[in-house]
Amino acid sequence: MRTTITQIQQMKERGERIVMLTAYDASLAALVDAAGVPLILVGDSMGMVMLGYDSTLPVTLDMIIHHTGAVMRGTQNALIVADLPFMTYQVSVEDAVRNAGRVMQVTGCGAVKLEGGVAMAPAVRAITNCGIPVMGHLGMTPQSFNALGGYKVQGKTEAAALQLVRDAEALQMAGAFAIVFELVPQELATLITQRLSIPTIGIGAGVGCDGEVQVLHDILGLQPNIMPRHAQRFGEIGTAIANAIGDYAQAVRDRSFPATKNSSKLSAEVLASIKAALALEHPDA
Repeated sequence: MRTTITQIQQMKERGERIVMLTAYDASLAALVDAAGVPLILVGDSMGMVMLGYDSTLPVTLDMIIHHTGAVMRGTQNALIVADLPFMTYQVSVEDAVRNAGRVMQVTGCGAVKLEGGVAMAPAVRAITNCGIPVMGHLGMTPQSFNALGGYKVQGKTEAAALQLVRDAEALQMAGAFAIVFELVPQELATLITQRLSIPTIGIGAGVGCDGEVQVLHDILGLQPNIMPRHAQRFGEIGTAIANAIGDYAQAVRDRSFPATKNSSKLSAEVLASIKAALALEHPDA
């Protein structure tokens, strides 16, 4: 049975740290699920780590639906949260409800996530009123990196910090079941976490949040040349993969692979019959 938003809330109330990771395909999602991670985010970060874009902006709703469906098929236990991509919820509340509903209906995921605070509260309220759980996202909101002047820490001035507090409270009042804080000073994230009754999930926001989310590719080293400050390597899987591919290529070139054990064989009788038949068809060959 999949994790529910009620169980996530209970984790906050017990003081139990909430673990969240991204995943974008069935095979890696299955490994995350098997490790007991209760929350999996199918983030629009797929645009950068899976599809080669330089931002999340090109990600479409169809892309999110495609990858979320794969993650759902690869998991059994985790609550799957799907990002709503850029411009699928900002234009109107009606758009937000329609697109959130489509993601839920087609994929069967358990919740959606969207960026923004006070301005997005009406959309959050309308979506939750339709029975769709919503996770908020504040601080460094990647879909707004152009307006924010790049990927950098948010909430460092008094005015900006107070706005983040108001944004978080607005999302809670609108019915969000949790909020991601990205690149927010640790002290501010801790303060807001203590003020809210719903869970907070940090990424580059310190240990004072109720939980933590990271991009799977970052913690596994699947992109060896990329290492965000807010992440930590828990494995060098990218290097291991590159080495394995190199070993495979060399084995093919030196004819040590495939070996006899990797192949099937014809019986001597069948092989003799085939050769005899071919000889009759092409006696001059």
